[in-house]
Amino acid sequence: GVGLAGILPQKPDGDDKKEEKVDYLNLPCPVPYEEIQREALMSLKPELFEGLRFDFTKMLTQKFALSHSVLMGSLEVPSQSADVIKVPTSQYEFGANFLDPKLMLIGRLMTDGRLNARVKCDLTENLALKINAQLTSEPHYSQGMFNFDYKGTDYRAQFQIGNNAFYGANYIQSVTPNLSMGTEIFWLGQQRKSGIGFNSRYNTDKMVGTLQVASTGIVALSYVQKVSEKGISCY
Repeated sequence: GVGLAGILPQKPDGDDKKEEKVDYLNLPCPVPYEEIQREALMSLKPELFEGLRFDFTKMLTQKFALSHSVLMGSLEVPSQSADVIKVPTSQYEFGANFLDPKLMLIGRLMTDGRLNARVKCDLTENLALKINAQLTSEPHYSQGMFNFDYKGTDYRAQFQIGNNAFYGANYIQSVTPNLSMGTEIFWLGQQRKSGIGFNSRYNTDKMVGTLQVASTGIVALSYVQKVSEKGISCY
């Protein structure tokens, strides 16, 4: 006779495999809050210039290097008319870099008197201090920002202090192995303005989708799809 196994429909081969369970106590660490759109920004907003640029870097030691940059081209000047006004310009930039696994110092000095400096120091394995500063000879145009970044196992937190009585904080958390969500708040004391924002990022091996909304009126969506294994993407 025909047994019960011969009467019932056969299960597909895939049904015998158990669904992979998600370990919510071992989620990956998300990307920093300010870098959720990094894939789209790297491709859609490249560093473009019109003219000639020459860069030269000389390594003095394994950790210390000097750099020289010369730029000759044109600079667009804002105009009330529809015509684009370009003014010829040239600039020389002198730089010094100190790179260490736990300390990074980068300085740039321009011929117009501007001085840009960046510092990144790993205070602990999870806590890092970042300093960005731009000093100019023009009054009220110098800027400075201190960032304290904390990296957890499945989250990141950042606290910011800047000139003009600026205070900000953001937090991003992995919700699933592919989805992370975060929020930010800021207060600009000199202008008596505050704001709040939210973002989310979903990424797989072949795509990255992001959403960013802020009370300042910003609504940003980005989508990056990997078309082939050779790195071709569409946006």
